[in-house]
Amino acid sequence: MVQNQENTCNLPWVEKYRPATLNDLISHEDIISTIRKFIDQNQMPHLLFYGPAGTGKTSTILACAKQLYSPAQFQSMVLELNASDDRGIGIVRGQVLNFASTRTIFNAGFKLIILDEADAMTNDAQNALRRIIEKYTDNVRFCIICNYLSKIIPALQSRCTRFRFAPLSSDQIIPRLNYVVEKENLKVTEDGKKALMDLSGGDMRKVLNVLQSTWMAFKDVTEDNVYTCVGHPLKKDIDNIVYWLLNDENFKETYQKINKLKLDKGLALEDILTQVHLYIQRIELPPRVISQLIIKMGNIEERLNQGCTEKIQISALVAAFRIARNQVTVDDE
Repeated sequence: MVQNQENTCNLPWVEKYRPATLNDLISHEDIISTIRKFIDQNQMPHLLFYGPAGTGKTSTILACAKQLYSPAQFQSMVLELNASDDRGIGIVRGQVLNFASTRTIFNAGFKLIILDEADAMTNDAQNALRRIIEKYTDNVRFCIICNYLSKIIPALQSRCTRFRFAPLSSDQIIPRLNYVVEKENLKVTEDGKKALMDLSGGDMRKVLNVLQSTWMAFKDVTEDNVYTCVGHPLKKDIDNIVYWLLNDENFKETYQKINKLKLDKGLALEDILTQVHLYIQRIELPPRVISQLIIKMGNIEERLNQGCTEKIQISALVAAFRIARNQVTVDDE
């Protein structure tokens, strides 16, 4: 018992507080109620879960598996393959086919095969899988999990009941976050929680990972500590950058200030661009000016993704705002 407690203490909070049953899941009530009916009526179809990361796809099917099978049955009745496993056509024709084709003597019901991160499977593997799904339906059920539905071939999609897991809302995340804070006896401020929400984008896994990292680094989970921990620009830094871009007359000085801030704080220009974009949405600018400014910022982000030098792109950002300022002046005249 002591050893189990020690193992639990050493777990990342994402795993330590992973929902164990369907009742523990914090969102997607319509999906969970539908799956619960499938289980109660013994009418489980093949499932396809898709949606952004950290929205509860894997937790949902693992909770289903724990409800379907006892701990003693779990190993023999569930096969889980993740992105870390080789899932080419050889594995589909070998490990998956062997598991699907063999029946258990003492366990009634169907087996469960979970293919996590299935959008990383090759088309050949997916094509080989569709025949196995049809042939062994009386013995096994498949749950295919992916982030991008478009990367799953239509033949597999048509064989499964699809459920989309949307990003979690703040109202869904906050109760679970408060539960973890209470259990771990953490000191978290309200602005710290809001920063976690802003960074997460509806990803519960990211919330818990950033929470744990910030607590281990600073012991106090505040807005500044959360942003500093993940290398994200602080709000006051973005305020300064936008002020320099909109008001400084000297091009060279503006460039040097932004570059120095970026280097001192270890910031990525892509993160700065994202926050500047959100900031200018709140500024009253002529529609023509703001549309051209956003297009230029989009071009800068595209060039960054292609591997262009950040220093040159900082100059392009300063230039884009300089052009926008000139356009505003001309329009006013």
